[in-house]
Amino acid sequence: MTLEQIKEILPTLDNVEFELENGQFVPEHFHVTEIGKVTKNFIDCGGTIRKEEKINFQLWNANDYEHRLKPGKLLHIIHLSEEKLGIGDFEIEVEYQDTTIGKYDLEFNGKNFVLKNKLTACLAQDSCGTPPQKQKMNLKDLTGNKESQCSPNSGCC
Repeated sequence: MTLEQIKEILPTLDNVEFELENGQFVPEHFHVTEIGKVTKNFIDCGGTIRKEEKINFQLWNANDYEHRLKPGKLLHIIHLSEEKLGIGDFEIEVEYQDTTIGKYDLEFNGKNFVLKNKLTACLAQDSCGTPPQKQKMNLKDLTGNKESQCSPNSGCC
């Protein structure tokens, strides 16, 4: 989700709610403690120089049970960050502390913002030297109902 997309969604909401992929919700008294642009300049294992730019939202569970962030207030914070920091329309990455500080991609499911788990990956697969991942498949018998073992002359191989 980009900054422009969240700016379009916020005015349509009564409340701002963040949900983890496992269905657990960020406590409703969270604070957005930071919004900023993060630039990452790096080199991958294949020697390619890369640059990533993202908008970072940091969520914090403040144990401030009287506080509820409303959509208009978050929109105001976003506009302020655009004005003061000159940030543009980039993908949003969310920092949130569960057992450790995690970084999440952001999606919207029609009601809540969903913190999507991120995965690491090799960006230089062709020059990295690791074997390509093989696709895992379940082999079915001729009726398609149950898995069967592949044996010589069984017709499944």
